[in-house]
Amino acid sequence: LVGPGVVVNPEVFLREVEETGIEDRVGLDPQCAIIEPKHIALDRRGHLKEKIGTTGTGTGPCNADRAMRTAKMAREIPELKPYIKDVPLLVNEALDGGEDVILEGTQGTYISLYHGGYPYVTSNDVCAAAICSDVGVGPTRVTDVVLVCKAYVTRVGAGPLEGEISGEEAKRRGWDEYGTVTGRQRRAAPFN
Repeated sequence: LVGPGVVVNPEVFLREVEETGIEDRVGLDPQCAIIEPKHIALDRRGHLKEKIGTTGTGTGPCNADRAMRTAKMAREIPELKPYIKDVPLLVNEALDGGEDVILEGTQGTYISLYHGGYPYVTSNDVCAAAICSDVGVGPTRVTDVVLVCKAYVTRVGAGPLEGEISGEEAKRRGWDEYGTVTGRQRRAAPFN
């Protein structure tokens, strides 16, 4: 289930649904904002591309349009209609019924819009409480928060990275990673 706080590129969503064969198990909230080609174009040529090293996927401009109340919503895209579900209702009903529910977020707190090293941050809050909000679940309904992390810190693009090691040293340590979206080498550092 994809909660209302998520921005969605319909082409990517539909491709991933088909590739994974989950057509009958996936739900997309009607309130998801839609990443349009104009968002991707703006992201790829905007000032953040050079200054911060944005991924260029259109997420930031789409979130900006959502804040300005001009973003398209998933409910407006005919191709998404078969997947539209009231995600907060479904998740809360599952919780009410005693089912286990796992909420998953993206990225990490150090690049959270509100808690990260501003301005080198993502366009949204990505902490545990924000994940609850993105799905429509009250934070008091969460019984456990699980942090998943690597054995070292990575970052794509500009911004502070305390203890950063060279790309050559990262490769020597087996820490050479490349962004799944951009293909750029991630910068690496040990935990401080």
